Amino acid sequence: MSAAMRSRTPDRLCAEAVELAREAAAEAARPGTVGEHVGAIAEGDRVVTHFFESAEAGYRGWRWAVTVTRASRAKIVTLAETVMLPGPDALLAPEWVPWSERLRPGDMGPGDLLPTEAEDLRLEPGFTGEDAPPPNSVISEEMEQLAAVEEADVTAGPPSAQTAPPVTGTIAALAEELGMRRARVLSRYGLHVAADRWDEAYGAKSSMAQAAPGTCVTCGFLMPLAGSLKQAFGVCANEFSPADGRVVSLAYGCGAHSEAAVMPKPPRPAEPVIDETLVEPMPLHPDRTGGSVEPDAPAEELGHS
Repeated sequence: MSAAMRSRTPDRLCAEAVELAREAAAEAARPGTVGEHVGAIAEGDRVVTHFFESAEAGYRGWRWAVTVTRASRAKIVTLAETVMLPGPDALLAPEWVPWSERLRPGDMGPGDLLPTEAEDLRLEPGFTGEDAPPPNSVISEEMEQLAAVEEADVTAGPPSAQTAPPVTGTIAALAEELGMRRARVLSRYGLHVAADRWDEAYGAKSSMAQAAPGTCVTCGFLMPLAGSLKQAFGVCANEFSPADGRVVSLAYGCGAHSEAAVMPKPPRPAEPVIDETLVEPMPLHPDRTGGSVEPDAPAEELGHS
């Protein structure tokens, strides 16, 4: 019969040692916090754990668990361990979650830093030094489409008057790409008013930008705008940034900068310095000699013949 089969039935002597277990729990707990005996389970051969209710403040549903045991063929039960364990209805703290999973948009404040992982899926290498665009680049696909057009056709009428989608490579297609197929566009005054408003909310003078370790112009989460405003503004694409989805100034910044929180390498400890010019006397057996022994002492002083 296996040990698991034998341990299903609690040992009789260990199961009867309720008062021994209660005394052990009372010694570990504060006075008056050990309640009624609520049961016992067999942990193994001649090993039983007794449970007592706990009236400790802040530990609702917890129980004192006292494990007792005895040696083979012995009649005396001894104490093994006393701990407080949660019961089925115990009040427990929430399960611990790493900060990287616990962080939510809007949790960052001025001066906070949010490290980005080296293999962050939201970022990819920027300028590589190669003249040819990568195969999945939007620019390369557009250039391939334009190269397939042998001759650009000129469509009569203003771009805004065209009802059908323009053919790739025509003047109308170019006008649509530049945003000129609208009846009206933003005026210079409208651009200035919008720029002032955006700069006031997410600009260099904000408290977040003043405490930021870097500016948005060097952040990998910045999406530049098109048109003349791209020289001063972009859109933040970091979900943990307080400016996520907002138009931000290139001089704005926050602690979620993609390159700001780089974990430094631990400092290398200095090499140990060993002084080999001096000899320090060390006692070999202080209890026998009554003191230290000089290494250069003559043999007569050490008691040798």
